[in-house]
Amino acid sequence: MDNHNLEQLETEAESLREQINHHNYRYYVLDDPEITDAEYDRLMRRLEELEQTHPEIRTPDSPTQRVGAAPSREFGAVQHRRMMLSLGNAMSAEEMVEFDRRIKRFLRSDGDIEYVAEVKLDGLAVELVYEDGQLTVGSTRGDGVNGEDVTQNIRTIKSVPLRLIKPAAGAVPKLLEVRGEVILPRRAFERLNEERIKAGEPPFANPRNAAAGSLRQLDPRITSSRPLDIFCHSHGMVEGIEFKSQWEFLNGIKQLGLRTNPLSRLCRNVDEILEYWNSLTEQRHELDYEADGIVAKVNSFELQQRLGEVSRSPRWAIAYKFKAQQAETRVREINVYVGRIGSLTPVAKLEPVQLAGVTISNASLHNLDEIRRKDVREGDTVLIERAGDVIPYVVRVTARGEPRASQFQMPKECPECGGAVVHEEGEVAYVCVNVNCPARMRESIRHFASKNALDIDGLGDKLVAQLVTTGMVRELDDLYKLKKSDLLGLERMADKSAQNILDAIARSREVSLERLINGLGIRHVGEHTARQLALRFRSLHALMAASEEELRAVRDIGPEVARSIRQYFDEPRNRRAAERLDHELKIVAPATSTDERGLLRDRSFVLTGTLATMTREEAEEKILAAGGRVTSSVSRKTDFLVAGAEPGSKLRKARELGVQTLDEQEFVKLLSSVPNGAPS
Repeated sequence: MDNHNLEQLETEAESLREQINHHNYRYYVLDDPEITDAEYDRLMRRLEELEQTHPEIRTPDSPTQRVGAAPSREFGAVQHRRMMLSLGNAMSAEEMVEFDRRIKRFLRSDGDIEYVAEVKLDGLAVELVYEDGQLTVGSTRGDGVNGEDVTQNIRTIKSVPLRLIKPAAGAVPKLLEVRGEVILPRRAFERLNEERIKAGEPPFANPRNAAAGSLRQLDPRITSSRPLDIFCHSHGMVEGIEFKSQWEFLNGIKQLGLRTNPLSRLCRNVDEILEYWNSLTEQRHELDYEADGIVAKVNSFELQQRLGEVSRSPRWAIAYKFKAQQAETRVREINVYVGRIGSLTPVAKLEPVQLAGVTISNASLHNLDEIRRKDVREGDTVLIERAGDVIPYVVRVTARGEPRASQFQMPKECPECGGAVVHEEGEVAYVCVNVNCPARMRESIRHFASKNALDIDGLGDKLVAQLVTTGMVRELDDLYKLKKSDLLGLERMADKSAQNILDAIARSREVSLERLINGLGIRHVGEHTARQLALRFRSLHALMAASEEELRAVRDIGPEVARSIRQYFDEPRNRRAAERLDHELKIVAPATSTDERGLLRDRSFVLTGTLATMTREEAEEKILAAGGRVTSSVSRKTDFLVAGAEPGSKLRKARELGVQTLDEQEFVKLLSSVPNGAPS
């Protein structure tokens, strides 16, 4: 074919792509299609025909390329340039009014604050990255700092543009990171479950689980077969375009071809937020997607910047949850569940009841004090509620059983192992003290193998129970001694399944220090605290040797958490298992300054106020990576106080004690003086 004809085909193909993208925008974003499905299919078939006949004219952002990647072996990690924050919650109108008052106090303002109200979707949070208008990365929220790379699966969602539309006025931004919620519409969820039941597969519990499971398929073709949708609601880094408010942002990205929720509303004050919540409460069950509340955001980005964040949540936004859904049912019996740290939790076994689209047969009773306060007994009819529409628990007794059963008593012996149960005076918890308790071991293995810890795929409940019951796994490090012959002797274990499990265990041998610390299951130590410990101590050996005083010097670690960590490693069995894991695994410490002396080594920092160029967490990581320490309070031992905008009383105290203070510019300059720079 001559160059002239090829150019003609390229021109036709590009025209078809523009037409298809335009009609996708009309259909998915504006909900106002201009052509019939048959006409749309004709355009798509012609483009497919051209690209199949002449592959050289195919482009990566072509609408035909939504599915094209081979199945992945696993998801890679993506670090968000800006942390994906979580929201604080309001559960009543009074709490929303108090949120508005806090905003005004912080801003020293008496006037009304303008907000944007949005539907709070119950889906999977994701981030889309567009560079020069092209979709380059799609990732899950993860822990807010790092997510999973699900780009190929994101590309299959038809309401996600592979290429941004150039707006009538202005240009496509050089960089746009947009956050949103991936959902599975209710009607699509019902159809999907019907198909799974017919195929002999277990149905999904709810649309959110279905959306999350669909987006995390290793084969994009499976994701493509499920009608996922997305609503975009906020941003990360933006370059080449400027938005001054949340309302302007929502309208701006809509012009770029991104889908936003049409129910979002600009509110002049908190009273209009409450009106919006009342209106949405009435229509929530008519929506074709799961929603569990609304989100209120200060509209002005300039005010958002002044307000900043506290911990991992923005001061300028809050989620106002819908009232939890409730149902009545009967308590069949009260059982006791043993957790990984030995805590005994009473659980009500219920006559199954439908609640918010889910069959509920168990509900938490929390502890013995709560059972006594509510006077819950076997045979009683109770009101149950799903907190945030997720975790069911017993609210109160609505009808007593006839005849009334005797009061529930916590067992004196562990129902799993027969070991002694201890209840210390002044404490709520009843605890099995046997460190070899099978129930404790089962829960420890499940946590150790979980996604945010060692991520060992295939270690389900039944397999873990068999490993513990047969004595193959008595301590965590025993997982790394398993052989195929061991697994093949277990119930319903085929050769391929056994090999897959051994491969997953082998992959987990290289692990980051923070994941390992989280996986140990130390009481009060979650992902965030594990990250802080990893940055501060940099090896499992150093953490095991740390004193309570050294542990308390780590940000956000108080006396109770420090004592819990120390008690964990003081227990001989835990220490022995940790030492063997330290020997068995290749543990990767967090990135640090290449200056081994550490220019800021052991220098103590306190942060106050809001930083403009980085979040509080990012500043902490830079300090820790350069060898410094971050503490929460100012003392004579503090070396530097870093003061951002709107500093609090810590600045005054630092001046009184003669502590050196740094503004943000001085702080950044100090960090840049670290050889090769503290990592960002």
